[in-house]
Amino acid sequence: MNMLAVSAHDTADWSPDSWQQRVALQQPHYEDAQELARCTTQLASLPPLVTSWEVLALKQALADAQEGKRFLLQGGDCAESFADCTSPIISNRLKVLLQMSLVMVHGLKKPVLRVGRFAGQYAKPRSTDMETRDGVTLPSFRGDLINAPAFTAQARRADPQRLIQAHAHSALTMNFVRALIDGGFADLHHPEYWDLAWVEHSPLAGEYRRMVAGISDSLRFMETLSGPVANFTRVDFFTSHEALLLHYEQALTRQVPRHAGWFNLSTHFPWIGMRTAALDGAHTEYFRGIRNPIAVKVGPSVKPGDLLRLIDVLNPGDEPGRLTLIHRMGNAQIASALPPLLEAVRRAGRRVLWVADPMHGNTESTSNGYKTRRFDNIRGELDQAFDIHAAAGTRLGGVHLELTGEDVTECMGGARDLSETDLDRAYKSTVDPRLNYEQSLELAMLIVRKSGGMT
Repeated sequence: MNMLAVSAHDTADWSPDSWQQRVALQQPHYEDAQELARCTTQLASLPPLVTSWEVLALKQALADAQEGKRFLLQGGDCAESFADCTSPIISNRLKVLLQMSLVMVHGLKKPVLRVGRFAGQYAKPRSTDMETRDGVTLPSFRGDLINAPAFTAQARRADPQRLIQAHAHSALTMNFVRALIDGGFADLHHPEYWDLAWVEHSPLAGEYRRMVAGISDSLRFMETLSGPVANFTRVDFFTSHEALLLHYEQALTRQVPRHAGWFNLSTHFPWIGMRTAALDGAHTEYFRGIRNPIAVKVGPSVKPGDLLRLIDVLNPGDEPGRLTLIHRMGNAQIASALPPLLEAVRRAGRRVLWVADPMHGNTESTSNGYKTRRFDNIRGELDQAFDIHAAAGTRLGGVHLELTGEDVTECMGGARDLSETDLDRAYKSTVDPRLNYEQSLELAMLIVRKSGGMT
């Protein structure tokens, strides 16, 4: 059968639980199957976190990004914590993304599609199932959706009740974000709402504020001539997370009135991680049947033929906006690993959105035991990504970042040239290192410069 002739939503042989017939990697072991069943049944009865019309609106916006009409900014925490479901942390994270998008809209002269890595990013893949400390071996911490970080047998037990807690914390986060956006938090008339209290010492603060002043002057000029300009008081905002724990995703996969097929209503934009993207794996099986726009992380070991086969399974009808490929190669490998993939997809004529993740391929451990990333490597990979796409005749249509609005010192380098000795001053992540505000803003400015929007 010609895969391209199959409808994008021909899923007669698919059901939300058909993934259970495949090998499911990166899943925890639950000791009590009946407890898990009770929790997933309860979860399946709870209201969804997003709506089908929001999902389809995002898919159309991603289709525009594929055509170069928008640029995708996807960012947020490496792994959310239940304890971080607080007003300051959520609003600061949103502020960073809004500030980055303002820089990019101003420089790129095109709409920026804002997608947060939050309201569901509670699970993380791990390199090993078990962790050993001082002769004691326990299950690895897999995120608050599954267990707790404390190194005790009770904390590391995979607890099905956490599925219900994750839904509640995601709903609280979504509710607050929606309230901020709908209440004018993103109003361009008041960019001072977006200020973070600690950024006065940032070397980039002055440049950013000059840019905001210029935008505000332009807005006042336009409104002097034509009256209030619509759509400057709010923005569209979507959520995303790695759909790692398939029992959770299955329970929130629903059919809705007036739309055919199945929607994952835990998030607008789920993605498959690099560790779980096997062609015959459970995650690929689950993802092929949902109508959401989806993404796949693509690492340096992926072969062109395997990538094309994966595209055929996940987007057989070549539906616009359906599939995003997020490459995460590492600064040292992107020049050799990315071009063959771009060429293969281009030759096959497949419609995808290419996005750069310059974070995950550049992780390292320091001599004092911290997992970190060097800003020079992050910036270097992103810089190369633009050049490689330009040389290949393809388009880099977005960026995927791990970042926070907190004053953390987790990634070395950047505007204040953080060093290894700075890490223990404010290292807060329990999983992966994140960019802080000024490092995030510096990358936004790099994106604009590489696109010819800044001199």
